[in-house]
Amino acid sequence: MRGFCSCLSGFLFHFGRVFGGVERIAGEVGVLFVAASCSCLYLRSSGCSFLGRLSSARGRAPAPEQRHGPAGLPEDPVRAAPAGRLCLRELVMLLEWWSCTECTLFTDQATVERFGKEHAVIILNHNFEIDFLCGWTMCERFGVLGSSKVLAKKELLYVPLIGWTWYFLEIVFCKRKWEEDRDTVVEGLRRLSDYPEYMWFLLYCEGTRFTETKHRVSMEVAAAKGLPVLKYHLLPRTKGFTTAVKCLRGTVAAVYDVTLNFRGNKNPSLLGILYGKKYEADMCVRRFPLEDIPLDEKEAAQWLHKLYQEKDALQEIYNQKGMFPGEQFKPARRPWTLLNFLSWATILLSPLFSFVLGVFASGSPLLILTFLGFVGAASFGVRRLIGVTEIEKGSSYGNQEFKKKE
Repeated sequence: MRGFCSCLSGFLFHFGRVFGGVERIAGEVGVLFVAASCSCLYLRSSGCSFLGRLSSARGRAPAPEQRHGPAGLPEDPVRAAPAGRLCLRELVMLLEWWSCTECTLFTDQATVERFGKEHAVIILNHNFEIDFLCGWTMCERFGVLGSSKVLAKKELLYVPLIGWTWYFLEIVFCKRKWEEDRDTVVEGLRRLSDYPEYMWFLLYCEGTRFTETKHRVSMEVAAAKGLPVLKYHLLPRTKGFTTAVKCLRGTVAAVYDVTLNFRGNKNPSLLGILYGKKYEADMCVRRFPLEDIPLDEKEAAQWLHKLYQEKDALQEIYNQKGMFPGEQFKPARRPWTLLNFLSWATILLSPLFSFVLGVFASGSPLLILTFLGFVGAASFGVRRLIGVTEIEKGSSYGNQEFKKKE
């Protein structure tokens, strides 16, 4: 069913471009179909996610006789979040197969060979609405999507579908107030210290998405603290980083610094992905062994500030030359996201399609109006969900909070 809907949405998109340029037709249809798909997906996944969470807990305490492979991982590791992996693949599919967005890595061969074969902390700049999707895409292509973690704002926990699924995936949530977050973050990180699969833990050290207002306030704080001014980033918040490094020492092997930008000076959006727009993402990846990061908290914070000065220089190079330094790698997209999409679309949405046909075949105005009202409410709900990712509708966090001492 959803495969048919996607084809119809694509047809309307191209029809609109030729006859009147009404590209929003495809987006509206896409929103309705995503609403239906996600609702069925969550009902299917919630119970399985709970079972996955329980099996994850069992996986962290293997019987003494269980054999272990490299890095202390079980030879037959427990798949900690099977339903979570499937849910994330639904979103990754939109980027990889629906919009056909390309992702290019700028790094070295030795670093690429380590991807998916070690625990790592990922530091990513927070400038774009779909930066999380680009990160998930790389996780999928290197086989760690199901074990990808992130330090996320607690507001996302209450977002339908995504927030609830993230809870079962053992995402670490915070209020972005360190005095209140300290114990929660430390406890969440300690739960990950003996994670049974290779894990990538994502940190947005800037704490919020880049806007001109937030950047101005951030640089006022940088000047007051005697730190170099950043042109393309906000001043990084060091508490989350230093705590993560401290709690995950002995587990995490390296920190991957990822600097993301898009060709053509484009600013992609999640609605653009639903419209089928294609983007070209470039990511500069640098690997730093954890041993290179100082043990002392203040020195580790200084290391992070220096890292962001280097990230700023990389963005300057990209703006001047249109690419990052280093070798280019284009990891091939794997078929699993598309197969997962098609399989669950057939199983879950075929009965829904039959139900819709039955509603309109009934000829009952009350039944049809009730159904259309439900569809409208679902469309509104998905748009509110998408609104969480839009920069202009982002939180005010960072506009004044940077003025407070960390």
